[in-house]
Amino acid sequence: MLRREFMKLAVAAGIGLSGGAAFAADMPAPFDKPEEVKIALVRYLSTGDFFQSYLSGVEKQSAALGVDLRVLDSRQDAALQADMVDQAIALGVDGIIIQHGLTESMKAAAQRAVDAGIKVVAFDVNVENDAIPQIEQSDYLLGKLALEQAIKDNGDSFTAGYVYVPGIAPLDRRDVAWKEVKEANPGITEAAMFGTLDNPIANSVANQARSVLQANPNINVVFAPYDEFAKGVKIAVDEAGLNQDIAIYSADVSTADISAMREPDSAWAATVATNPAVVGEVSVRTLALMLAGEDPGKQVVVPPTLITQDFLNEQDVKNMEELGQKMPQFQHADVSVAEWIPLPAR
Repeated sequence: MLRREFMKLAVAAGIGLSGGAAFAADMPAPFDKPEEVKIALVRYLSTGDFFQSYLSGVEKQSAALGVDLRVLDSRQDAALQADMVDQAIALGVDGIIIQHGLTESMKAAAQRAVDAGIKVVAFDVNVENDAIPQIEQSDYLLGKLALEQAIKDNGDSFTAGYVYVPGIAPLDRRDVAWKEVKEANPGITEAAMFGTLDNPIANSVANQARSVLQANPNINVVFAPYDEFAKGVKIAVDEAGLNQDIAIYSADVSTADISAMREPDSAWAATVATNPAVVGEVSVRTLALMLAGEDPGKQVVVPPTLITQDFLNEQDVKNMEELGQKMPQFQHADVSVAEWIPLPAR
């Protein structure tokens, strides 16, 4: 541990590519020459604070290792994302992180990368490949913890609106929790299900939510297990003047979300999240372990944390940095770590 702390100090001081050159003699191949290691991040979703923070984590951990990172962004074009995997293969990268996407479009593309001898990890997309570790936030637990808080706040009988788009792995896993909670609590009624990933997502969901709330005035809880969904619902709730009549429960968090949750009489009651920057760091470390010939396991889970509006107000949390200070478990995940992997400076 002392060596890791020294390496972190080296990162903060900017020594030798954050440990890459300074500790080259101690690093396993291929990280003994980190500047020659090329990795690619192939993205499906990139709109919203969560994805910007995730990208920041990928960039910081890549810089700490001293590797060459290429970012390819398909902007929710499934066919283009598959093509971008092929672009990464043609670039001669050593490793690929696939971030979100659709199973049907990414399964074959991911297999082509594996066949080319490239190490691949997947974050929040099921590519149905045993050679590719799945990195996730325990999306089922994100949904379950949010719903447990909804029951704690509202009892086990309420009328709910549910925001969901099928076919996206993290949303599908959160949907499992929703179905289980409904089955275990017959008093919970799903009055309407709606949702879209059309950009801008929050505004598109707000357009849907306006109609849903007008058609279903008895809705008093909305389960929106993605923060862009929750933002959209909040827009509609605020416009309708229902912010004291409806409680919103979500997943994921950002500084903008914290601000929205802390507005006077905000309907956004709670969210469950991991730090997306930390998930980005874990994605890179998992790929690094594979490139060094180590086995990170088939499933790499970053544990989530419940964040309530009451906690944010009581602790006067205004941004992600302060959230990490008040919730140390949110600042770092001891996942996919090794003595030889330098961590980003905090």
